[in-house]
Amino acid sequence: MAKILSLSETKSMESDFVITGNVVDVINSAIYAAEIEVSKGKITAITKNNRLYSVFIIPGLIDSHVHVESSMLIPSGFARIAVTHGTVATVSDPHEIANVLGAAGIDYMIENGKSVPFKFFFGASSCVPATGFETAGGTIDTAECDAILQRDEIKYLSEMMNYPGVINGDPDIMAKIRAAQKYGKPVDGHAPGLRGAQCEKYVKTGITTDHECLSLDEALEKISYGMKILIREGSAARNFDTLSPLIKDHWHDVMFCSDDIHPDALAKGHINLMVKRALRAGHSIMKVLRCACVNPVLHYGLDAGLLRAGDAADFAVIDGFESFNILKTYIDGQLIAENRASLIPRVPCRIVNKFTAAPKSPGDFFVPNSGGTLNVIGAADGNLITEKLHGRAMISNGNMVSNPDDDILKIAVVNRYERHAPPAIGFIHNFGLRDGAIASSISHDSHNVVAVGVTDDDICEAVNLIIEHGGGICAVTKDIKKILPLPVAGLMTTDDGYEVAQRYAELNQLAATLGSSLSAPFMTLSFMALLVIPHLKLSDRGLFDSDTFQFTSSFAK
Repeated sequence: MAKILSLSETKSMESDFVITGNVVDVINSAIYAAEIEVSKGKITAITKNNRLYSVFIIPGLIDSHVHVESSMLIPSGFARIAVTHGTVATVSDPHEIANVLGAAGIDYMIENGKSVPFKFFFGASSCVPATGFETAGGTIDTAECDAILQRDEIKYLSEMMNYPGVINGDPDIMAKIRAAQKYGKPVDGHAPGLRGAQCEKYVKTGITTDHECLSLDEALEKISYGMKILIREGSAARNFDTLSPLIKDHWHDVMFCSDDIHPDALAKGHINLMVKRALRAGHSIMKVLRCACVNPVLHYGLDAGLLRAGDAADFAVIDGFESFNILKTYIDGQLIAENRASLIPRVPCRIVNKFTAAPKSPGDFFVPNSGGTLNVIGAADGNLITEKLHGRAMISNGNMVSNPDDDILKIAVVNRYERHAPPAIGFIHNFGLRDGAIASSISHDSHNVVAVGVTDDDICEAVNLIIEHGGGICAVTKDIKKILPLPVAGLMTTDDGYEVAQRYAELNQLAATLGSSLSAPFMTLSFMALLVIPHLKLSDRGLFDSDTFQFTSSFAK
């Protein structure tokens, strides 16, 4: 094991401590035995020696694109778990809470993130609201975005999801991009499936990254235009298997990210799991760690160490490359995790929220029988892309209701920012519920309440349970009502992360007993109102065709 000397043992040296092991020098593609001297949070010297060590010291892992809110944990809670997996920093888009609370939400994330020894690098959210076709709680206009970008703690302009607006030269969108460029800060992209001349035009406006590639060819095309590609393994969307071949020849242009990761997944692992998979696939340790550690620092200009003299002492100790077990994690020279146990204490925090919807009645979810074939949202497991399907509902007393035999269920989105706004209703395939309903106030990007269920009574019960608690995720039947409250912006909780992970896993299991075969039903549900992802979605204002970028009828022509 690496020998960590105490301060008293090293006081003759000008350092706070010395740690020894096999240093993985990713910048110079070398591995050598050495001792690292650390003083006041910085690496002051790295001295090679000829000793034999059984452990390896690597730069700390970095998540290059994550919405911390999707973990359902406030930043301090997220950090307590992430460090156990060797993560020392995140490139964090506070887009979710910004859509609820505006710039005040970004301030909340920065404030709470600073309360723990972890490196959160936040961006200025570019699309608040994400589109003009939904109701959000917050707005960040061009002037406010410019002011946010001027702050030293803001490292980039967060993902530009309105790619049609970029391509068409929307004045407000282009002004935000120019503001980021004015302050020397990169602009994150979001353009699933965008190819050809439109893609080239999108990139040439100054968009520097994309984490939404649907194919290897798409990723290679975007790299040819100068983009960096983020390989993503989240709780709902995953493209590692599709894009990991990029590591072999394009490691300079690749980063790893989780994007949206739920608490049960975070408890099991983070970027370290992507590293393990890449190494098992035969990629070299240097190329893999370039993606996992180095490229985010260089691209975003992060104050995170890369195992060089003068750098911040941000690193992890592992037992080897085959197992890649994280033994210790250091940030600014402070030991913050050891043997899968976090050493970051829980900290007090305040509660912020915006939730004004009044309880609903089953009649609010009534859909008059209009006859004909329905346009049905086709959900897909592990993918944010939905299909445009056709199907038929069942008819009960003139009301179009769920048809569980054909797996066509009623889905509703309820505006949480207005007290008495009527729900928007649609129909969806592939949730598989045979009983009850599930609901969530995590509903990208505006975070209204979204619910899917077998009967109008079930849907109403689930929606009202969310409203009663000011946010959360829940599953209900005639006999069971189970909720994980999320009092912070209807997105996060201040509870212990491991307890939250357990309760979330129990809700997923309950959804499975109700018939859902989705691996992450609540995560999938949370994206059914995300209008910027093809092809068919439901906002609080109605059924939306993401290909034509306009509302569409619930009935097929």
